[in-house]
Amino acid sequence: MKPTPPDPGVPLVLDGQPLHIDDLVGVARAGRQVRLGAKAREEMCRSYAWVREMAEGEKAIYGITTGFGSLARVPIAAGDRALLSLNLIRSHAAGVGKPFPEDVVRAMLLLRANALCQGASGCRPTLVERLGTLLGANVLPVVPSQGSCGSSGDLAPLAHLGLLLVGDPEGEATIDGRLVMAPEALAAAGLDALQVEAKDGLAITNGAQATTAIAALAVHDSFRMVHTAEVAAAMSIEAMRGASRAFHPAVHRLRPYVGARACAANLRVLMAGSELIDSVPGKVQDAYSLRCTPTVLGSVRDTLAHVASQVQVEINAVTDNPVILMDADPIEGGFATDPEDRAYSSGLFHGEPVGIAMDVLKIAVAEMASISERRLYRLTTGTLSQRLPAGLAGKDRPHLGLMLPQTTAAALVSENKALGWPASMDSIPTSEDQEDHVAMSTTAARRAAEVVANSRRVLAIELLGAAHALAHRLDEEPGLRLGDGTVRALAAVQDTLGGVDTGQPPATQIAALEGMIKSGSWLDGLPTLIGVGDAPGVAHG
Repeated sequence: MKPTPPDPGVPLVLDGQPLHIDDLVGVARAGRQVRLGAKAREEMCRSYAWVREMAEGEKAIYGITTGFGSLARVPIAAGDRALLSLNLIRSHAAGVGKPFPEDVVRAMLLLRANALCQGASGCRPTLVERLGTLLGANVLPVVPSQGSCGSSGDLAPLAHLGLLLVGDPEGEATIDGRLVMAPEALAAAGLDALQVEAKDGLAITNGAQATTAIAALAVHDSFRMVHTAEVAAAMSIEAMRGASRAFHPAVHRLRPYVGARACAANLRVLMAGSELIDSVPGKVQDAYSLRCTPTVLGSVRDTLAHVASQVQVEINAVTDNPVILMDADPIEGGFATDPEDRAYSSGLFHGEPVGIAMDVLKIAVAEMASISERRLYRLTTGTLSQRLPAGLAGKDRPHLGLMLPQTTAAALVSENKALGWPASMDSIPTSEDQEDHVAMSTTAARRAAEVVANSRRVLAIELLGAAHALAHRLDEEPGLRLGDGTVRALAAVQDTLGGVDTGQPPATQIAALEGMIKSGSWLDGLPTLIGVGDAPGVAHG
């Protein structure tokens, strides 16, 4: 991801240049505007002119002069081709279940626009312009979250986008969260109903943009959670008077994974100067959940770096079928092709690259939560915590401390395990066996997003427990010096909660800390930490 987030006040120009995950987040969550660039407009017009010419002829070109899927050999009369395109949108709007949240829908619209603007979809610039207008007005299609197998891309979710574009009376949309029907929504955005042409239906519906929207946001959130996990770990290790030798740079040079070395370096920076670390005479090592933190979180880091690289490719990919290649060599690769036929049917829409990446991401993030819960368990277990009070119960009044929040964390970790089955391993043939191997990538992405949300809550609970534990140590030893980073982290938690023992129900405190983690702004007050995918710096060694 880009090191400096883009300015949300500057419109994002779609001009065929690489879109970054941070760009997507700016549009999805900060309301950044989008417009079509001149270069992209020119490329779109080139392929559109060819499609329009072919749509008036009789040459068999998939989805333009023929039917779709298993009906690819059925010719369509010239006068019916626009109607076929409209009917494709209407027939494919078969999604069910809870609608996607607003940020996912905004990301989906952006990604579809970015794919179309690269000029290989054979559609008019007006499609991208209309998507930009919808984003600018925050007029968003209601997109059910279930019904996509991830191949041919996210047909059903994108078809629900199409219902809004064509002003279908059954299409639904939201205007700043208010539910309206598609015709009213278009009017509010200052648009008329799109009069579809021969390839418009395919251009709107062919692609893995729903999957990729979820995936990109999950990657962004997971990157932010890695630093949170390291901060929570440092606070917990310090509160339990951990031994620092497990984090020595010379140790991790012997097994030099980039992620593990970075995590160990960050822990050292966070705990630097602490009078609690190495304070137990004769103690040489800690339990796995403490001393193996760099190994586990380092593996998470390395996995996220790979997943991010996959998603970065996908957000800039063309996923149509057919793709319109105006400059392809007809004999490139040794296969002679018709030089007049610029339509290439392929499998670019298949969601496997993102589906597998999301299955891998949810395993990594679930492990982040799993080791977090184990540290929390030790914090709340008197015999395992270097004499912290059982359950982290306070002295001032009788209560059960954080016993139940630890139970909540255990429940969330268990739920992650149930969500962890790799959806991308499954396939069910569709479309009369024409689509005989599908990705199930949308399911993989949806489950990954659930795991990310669950894990963020687990980290919030560990932060709560670690803050209580450090506050107890400070009560025991007034003037005690905490680590350079952990003392600031404790202050951030206390500022968010108004103290660590306010009498609020744990659920209220967990929700507040979850919001703090998601915003990420609290990390700005901590020592500079090594990011995911970056090599450990000398200063941290």
